[in-house]
Amino acid sequence: MSGGVDLGINGIAPYQTFDGVMELKMALSDFMHQVMGESVKFDPYNMVLTAGATPAIEILSYCLADHGNAFLVLTPYYPGFDRDVRWRPGVDLIPVHCRSTDNFNLNITALDQAFSQARKRGVKIRGILISNPSNPVGNILTQDMLYSLLDFAEDKNIHIIVDEVYAGSTYGSEKFVSLAEVLDSDIDKSRFHIVYSLSKDLSLAGFRVGVICSFNDSVLAAAKKLTRFSAISAPTQRLVTSMLSDKRFIREYLETNRKRIRQVRDEFVDCLSKLGIKCAKSSAGMFCWADMSGLIRPYSEKGEIELWEKFLSIAKISITPGSACHCIEPGWFRICFTTITLEEVPLVIERIRRVVESCNSSS
Repeated sequence: MSGGVDLGINGIAPYQTFDGVMELKMALSDFMHQVMGESVKFDPYNMVLTAGATPAIEILSYCLADHGNAFLVLTPYYPGFDRDVRWRPGVDLIPVHCRSTDNFNLNITALDQAFSQARKRGVKIRGILISNPSNPVGNILTQDMLYSLLDFAEDKNIHIIVDEVYAGSTYGSEKFVSLAEVLDSDIDKSRFHIVYSLSKDLSLAGFRVGVICSFNDSVLAAAKKLTRFSAISAPTQRLVTSMLSDKRFIREYLETNRKRIRQVRDEFVDCLSKLGIKCAKSSAGMFCWADMSGLIRPYSEKGEIELWEKFLSIAKISITPGSACHCIEPGWFRICFTTITLEEVPLVIERIRRVVESCNSSS
């Protein structure tokens, strides 16, 4: 391995810096540059490494908000945000409801209304938490949307946390644009923070390797102290540094991964369509956001949960109901398709068919 890293026991047994060794920060910076595009640069000195994206988001919650403050979050959103932000930091999440008529895309007017209503209730909004690419929808914020977010944050004097963990798991025609790509010299960068991890794009969830990228010196200083409670183990850091240093392997892995995701996704969504189940337009991620509102009786959260129970009992399939993602429209479900191979798609579709037939026969 380059960089003179000691791979013997003396190199991994002693205490390490809690916020991550510089060798891994440099390797991760190069990897993120490879994943997110030639125009995106990440300074290793602006990085704080954490044991996955979960503590990264929790740490930023501690750094940016006090107990009882709130973040705005676009719905539908990843259910884990509730745990990451609420459980220990005590920061509230205020949903900004996006609609299927806009493919659940960012709506600045809705964002502004949610901000104003929260302020009227005496709630202090400290930032916006967003996943891009979106979990669960799989859509991507355009460059114009990102600029609108920057303007909104500057106007309201709040922060933006963007979770970009699916940046390399793209399959559509839309180009992923990182928040880092739109931050130019005329913008106050201190209010913008990026979270990333290797859990999705490299399928290394069990390794627990996450990172905070921030341009705020105060946030970086505080985050480094808090990583004492969520440091990555030294052996893991050395192993991952070696892996990321193999540029050829990383390039081939990303290409193969994107190809396989696209193949399974296209086949799965096409088969769902033949069953009368349409999915939201998506370009990234490991799941489809499926509209099953026509199968629920009554058209309510109660009907949605009953359908979810049918999937468990009849099809033996676990999917995520939209209500768990705070979706305001009943009947949407997140279905993860990357847990199956292309050859297994017909088996899963057949199980889903049984549920559809059960719903149609009882209506």
